[in-house]
Amino acid sequence: MSDFFTLEGPSFGPVAGGRPRSLVILLHGLGADGDDLIQLAGFWGEALPTTEFISPHAPFPCDMAPYGRQWFSLQDRDPHAILAGVAAAAPILNGFIDASLEARGLTDSALALVGFSQGTMMSLFVAPRRAAAIAGVVGFSGALIGADRLAGEVVSRPPVLLIHGDADPVVPFAAMATADAALRGAGIAVTTERRPGLQHAIDEVGLAKAGAFLVSRLPR
Repeated sequence: MSDFFTLEGPSFGPVAGGRPRSLVILLHGLGADGDDLIQLAGFWGEALPTTEFISPHAPFPCDMAPYGRQWFSLQDRDPHAILAGVAAAAPILNGFIDASLEARGLTDSALALVGFSQGTMMSLFVAPRRAAAIAGVVGFSGALIGADRLAGEVVSRPPVLLIHGDADPVVPFAAMATADAALRGAGIAVTTERRPGLQHAIDEVGLAKAGAFLVSRLPR
């Protein structure tokens, strides 16, 4: 499937100039596009001066709004339908990851994925199934799709940081505990950050925690 999709989106950095030594791919949520999350690079770029940030637009038009993009449809909320949607989009994202790394002469160890909501769902599905471990995954306000399958399908074990508001009305806060348990059960190191009173959003504390995680994981 990946042969039929070429993902595009805005990029930022490296602020030091020259060729990047590491790469952060930002994966947006349902109904947004790459322009939404590329703004995060402005918060982290100075601390990661040799890192390039890219924020691809998801491959499909959003089928729940007259604007924006989606990685998979949420018209049918049945868990099997959602899992099928994530699995179908995974080769598209993997193809983009592979091409992006190759174009920059980088390996998986120099890559981090940062997702929000549906982008987190894609990150948590794709990263543990890649042949080589990436540097890390940051997941804001998301969920682990197919949690019961992960232990039997895990290939690599990148460390994960999960950040979620406990007042989230879109993706229940309980999804973080479910993801935490399943990831740990598959041998993946997880750090969780509960954001009191936060709804479906990213706050300054979350940005700071994520930035520190990326600095600790990416080559500099």
